[in-house]
Amino acid sequence: MLDHVIKGATVVDGTGAPARTADVGMRDGRIAVVAPGITEPFLTSEDATGLVLAPGFVDPHTHYDAQLFWDPYATPSLNHGVTTVVGGNCGFTLAPLHPDRPGDADYTRRMMSKVEGMSLVALEEGVPWNWHGFGEYLDALEGRIAVNAGFMVGHCALRRYVMGEDAVGGRPSGEQLDAMLGLLHDAMDAGAWGLSTTQSSTHSDGDGRPVASRHAEPAELLALSKAVGEHEGTQIEAIVAGCLDQFSDAEIDLLVEMSAAAGRPLNWNVLTVDAAVPERVPRQLLASERARKAGGRIVALTMPILTPMNMSLGTFCALNLIPGWGPILGLPVPERIAKLRDPDVRAEMLRRAASKEAGVFRRLADFGRYVIGDTYSEANRGLTGRVVRDIAAERGQDPFACLVEICADDELRTVLWPMPPDNDPASWALRAQTWQHEDVLLGGSDAGAHLDRMCGAPYTTRFLGDCLRGRKLVPLEQAVRMLTDDPARLFGLRERGRVQEGFHADLVLFDPERIAAGTATLVHDLPGDSPRLDSKALGVHAVWVNGVEAIRDDTVTGAVPGRVLRSGRDTRTVSTR
Repeated sequence: MLDHVIKGATVVDGTGAPARTADVGMRDGRIAVVAPGITEPFLTSEDATGLVLAPGFVDPHTHYDAQLFWDPYATPSLNHGVTTVVGGNCGFTLAPLHPDRPGDADYTRRMMSKVEGMSLVALEEGVPWNWHGFGEYLDALEGRIAVNAGFMVGHCALRRYVMGEDAVGGRPSGEQLDAMLGLLHDAMDAGAWGLSTTQSSTHSDGDGRPVASRHAEPAELLALSKAVGEHEGTQIEAIVAGCLDQFSDAEIDLLVEMSAAAGRPLNWNVLTVDAAVPERVPRQLLASERARKAGGRIVALTMPILTPMNMSLGTFCALNLIPGWGPILGLPVPERIAKLRDPDVRAEMLRRAASKEAGVFRRLADFGRYVIGDTYSEANRGLTGRVVRDIAAERGQDPFACLVEICADDELRTVLWPMPPDNDPASWALRAQTWQHEDVLLGGSDAGAHLDRMCGAPYTTRFLGDCLRGRKLVPLEQAVRMLTDDPARLFGLRERGRVQEGFHADLVLFDPERIAAGTATLVHDLPGDSPRLDSKALGVHAVWVNGVEAIRDDTVTGAVPGRVLRSGRDTRTVSTR
């Protein structure tokens, strides 16, 4: 007896094979039958004529580590067909926590709030913080989530546990490094997928200091990487400063050595593709070429959509990361407004924003292309939705001076939406070419982080809609494979990522004529009434996780059939040798 049968669907199975019409039957959480006509008895069924049935999507880079406690559905990712999420990225995890230092939880909350843009109130009120070891953290999620979730263990947490406050600025002694390695082994024994770490200059803690892993020297990183290779089904995820623009030679050497030492794939986030900077993609993929020669593998994550991210002169955002801007945007609001209104200060800010040292943040320096979002003063009535260059022309101002005056009238609360500079045909053609590289993987949503700034979670449905009815850069079968089987194979997921008999029944049923993502809108549904951006899934009829319906018509069913996916048990080793 089958539990449920989906009849007459257009099955796109995730392998890249041509779509075919078939019935798909589920039993005990698995795909039991894929056939043109199922005759076996079933409990329930539905007609899927004209609809596409695909494997559930796998998001390789999220920060749902905290959100899953107050939102077991990982919205909006699950709504958009994502059935498996990878968390614990960028060196940041909520465990382990030292049992003798309860203040470490507060440090972690403030760090996550600063570096990943999570609501501090939500972290305080929505997470139990009742664990010490990494295994206890995983156990706290077991049986209460609607998506499948696997987690790396963060280097910053390992350092903090062993070194305390000395983790920031300090170097571990031999005994401390051994203790870190022991913690990492314990975490992987409990099911951690491997190690994540950051050396990025953009990552600072709640006190504004470089996060703990940024103080690690190569010997420490290589020792930890070697430990990763001693466990079944593990990986490395690493961020360095060059991820934002172009790697230095030293960064390439480090990433190659880490992957080779582990004998495991290393992925990094995120490859920005822009035809105006044609040298970037070859430079970044040089790391992958060198890794393969050295016995490693380095995989670049890249997004197949342009994810809007809002900005503000009033709160911490990417503008603060432009060289020279942080000290000005960190001033008290009245002093900040006075500085911003100074023409000499603005001229220097613009010079720094356009400089080579600004790297990828140069993309933010064309202030005429900003769109005004929410405003808060009578002086700005009617400006929402307008482009700054048009307002500046009417006022006889240069765009940055105009933007500053608009924001000053709102006491810097104005929401700003920069239009991406790389939305041109040449950049899209370069993306389509880059996606074909064997060491490029779609992903990098950052779902669960920067909640009021960006909404990357819907990249799956937006990409499919673009492939079917927009630019049509890749055929549907290939697009589905890139969202399902490709990430499943990179992470060694056992029996996931395909519509295949015997595989776990992670499935998404959608209308190819409607599949898309709605406009991101601000909602206040986090603990403490904190805001986040949400996006409706369009054309998604249903999502099943382990054979249980979790979404129907963009609404959660209340079921929590997801599993904590543990290394070794749920992942197999993807060796680089």
